[in-house]
Amino acid sequence: MATAAKSNELTAENLRLFLTEQREHVRRPGLQGSQIIHSRAAELFESGKEAAGKSNYEKAVIYFSKAISLQPNQTQLHVSQAEAYLQLCDFQSAAACYNRAELLEPTAFRTRLSFIYYLQGQCLFDQGFYQVALETFGKAAEMKPGCRAYEVRRLACLTAAGHHGDCLKLVNDWMLSDGHTSDLYILRARLHKLLNKTLLCYEDIKSALALNPTCPNAGVMLLQSHEVSEQARQKAVDRALTGQLPEALCLTNIALEYCQQNAWLYMFRGILHRRLKDFRAAIEDLIQAVELSEEKEEIRGQSEAFVQEEAHFQLVLTFNDLAIQCFSRRLFAEATLLLNKAIEEEKGQAGLYLNRGDCFFKQTEWWFALADYRQAEDMMQPDDPTVRLRLAVLHNTLGFLHFQDGHFREAADMFSLAIQYNPTASQYYENRSKAYRKLLNMKCARQDFICMLILEPTNEEVSPMLMHLFPGYSVSDVLSTPEGQAVRVQLMDTIQACSPSPDQQRVNESLQKMTLTNTLSPSEELSEAGKELKLCVNQEEMQMLVKSSVQVKETVSIISP
Repeated sequence: MATAAKSNELTAENLRLFLTEQREHVRRPGLQGSQIIHSRAAELFESGKEAAGKSNYEKAVIYFSKAISLQPNQTQLHVSQAEAYLQLCDFQSAAACYNRAELLEPTAFRTRLSFIYYLQGQCLFDQGFYQVALETFGKAAEMKPGCRAYEVRRLACLTAAGHHGDCLKLVNDWMLSDGHTSDLYILRARLHKLLNKTLLCYEDIKSALALNPTCPNAGVMLLQSHEVSEQARQKAVDRALTGQLPEALCLTNIALEYCQQNAWLYMFRGILHRRLKDFRAAIEDLIQAVELSEEKEEIRGQSEAFVQEEAHFQLVLTFNDLAIQCFSRRLFAEATLLLNKAIEEEKGQAGLYLNRGDCFFKQTEWWFALADYRQAEDMMQPDDPTVRLRLAVLHNTLGFLHFQDGHFREAADMFSLAIQYNPTASQYYENRSKAYRKLLNMKCARQDFICMLILEPTNEEVSPMLMHLFPGYSVSDVLSTPEGQAVRVQLMDTIQACSPSPDQQRVNESLQKMTLTNTLSPSEELSEAGKELKLCVNQEEMQMLVKSSVQVKETVSIISP
């Protein structure tokens, strides 16, 4: 019993002593757990700072890391560790530390974090990791919106990676947000050049110069474009002179891409289109050349004035060539409309009136055709066979129509005009002889018959007409008579008087061509084949038309005595 009592007393004493110690421990603040942790973290932080001050950043990182493990919610610890990583160029770890600091204090460290991403991206870019660098610069831009330096670095990454389309989209976004500046135009012009979009490149260069006429980069790029354009132009001219028109057209397209405001190039391409029979494209180019050469008329020089005149001239030729194409397809009304347009543009070309007269002739608009032929006659040499043959055929046709209507005097007059314009066609003498017989003018009828014999002794009408005009005579008898001899001499004199001299023939041939003046250098001139005003019906075809023209056929009752 005594032993048990003593044991209980010891246990109570021990409990009292333990409780006393606990109360004393509570009363001593330095012995609390949170204070111990805080104190230890502070010691580690100070050690880290001291290590960093001695540039021992690896050790500083370790101290900061231990301090963070004790007090992870202390922002300054993350920031300090991030700066130590930054000094070690461990940008990824530094960014991770600042991201944790951002969670504790949102938006407080965005500027610093964006700068770290920028440094990381630049290092990746220098190592050639463009895609990763692009993503990193994107994070920097996200941290600091509106910072153009980070956007420019993104553009550099896209350019280095060959993503020029994405670069272009980025620049377009800048232009929408910041407005158009000469620098942005130049930047976009270079991207268009990399993408082989030379037309858009040239437009951006011109826009940059419009905003800043003294922009040096724009001036250099414009000069380079003009040099490339000039090289392509010279090659195009060489190809055209050797007849390689499709190749010349391709080179001219290249030249125009690098110099879009060059009126001469539009004119040249229009001529090539015309010679390749792409008349719609030719008309568009030539109109563009005229409009460009008309701009700023007060400061136009001799070259621009020439281009305007020549482009206008080539436009007329194009309308004419298209009309001839319609004529060959028997679209005479359409051809007439085109020639009306050509004559509106150029009223001084006889060939246009000849062609329109041919169209009227094919549409049996005889008097309109006559008016056009006479207009051409007034503008050409008096003995030009091109217009004389047409007038002869037309007057013979009109004479035939009068003959059919029973107007024999008017018919004889028309046949006389046909003979006046072409005294070598036996058909006209035959027709007039028949008209004179209707008028009972036998003397003139016999003279015309003799002319027909001389010009075409194999004419199938010789026998019946000989029987009525010279009954009992043979062909040789008629030709050997004094009257026959006199008619032969007169006919030969008439034909000789109407035949042009060799010199005049050369003049007539030259009048049928429209040539460029010598304003351009010889290497820039096109071949003469590209400058000729073509006719709907050439001289050989007109001679055939003379032979196959409508003949005055008499019925048995008409040729009977």
